[in-house]
Amino acid sequence: MGGCVGRQRGESPSGQRADRRSRNSGGNARKRAGRNEPLKKERPKWKSEYPMTDGQLRSKRDEFWDTAPAFEGRKEIWDALKAAAYAVESNDHELAQAILDGANVMLPYGSLTECYDELGNRYQLPVYCLAPPVNLITENCDDDGTDAPELPSNVKREFQLKVRLSTGKDVKLTVSMADTIGQLKKQLFAEEGLEPAWQRWFFSGKLLTDKIRLQETKIQKDFVIQVIINQPSSPS
Repeated sequence: MGGCVGRQRGESPSGQRADRRSRNSGGNARKRAGRNEPLKKERPKWKSEYPMTDGQLRSKRDEFWDTAPAFEGRKEIWDALKAAAYAVESNDHELAQAILDGANVMLPYGSLTECYDELGNRYQLPVYCLAPPVNLITENCDDDGTDAPELPSNVKREFQLKVRLSTGKDVKLTVSMADTIGQLKKQLFAEEGLEPAWQRWFFSGKLLTDKIRLQETKIQKDFVIQVIINQPSSPS
């Protein structure tokens, strides 16, 4: 009996220590979640294990965004982080910060690599979702299209594309699948007077860069492209 009593007494302090460690760990997590610093403007620098093209980088990111919400956290927060990450890559930190503030996302260290929502859930974004690697392979793309292969006729067929501006206005553009986003920005400028540099085009939560063709977005004629307008305020 004495041995049994001795083991019970010996187990109590270690159990208390483990319980204290558990409470301290939870307290530290809550303390980090309570901190919130502005999003830093500098983007992380990293090197891939192997040189990758822009297309391979986009595929790697798409795979992460498609699978991340299935593990933990809330889908609406993942959507906000995705939009903020694309805004950061386009050097629009004001838009990224506005997205984070609207979703009540907290950054303990001012970086999207570690984030918390208002419930204390933790979110971590890999570095490849925030910046391209230093050994990215650039793909030459001539704007005049002289070296580009001949596109099929159905790609050149024109149709009406609905574009929804962040001002709330819908605009219809006459486009073809062969058109690039840069060309469409110029067309929107001709019709609405919105400088291409003010325009940020998004489809399915993904930022569309100037050299992407419509056929690459897999958009259909009944779909809508979102265009965020960042028009500089005129001096008073």
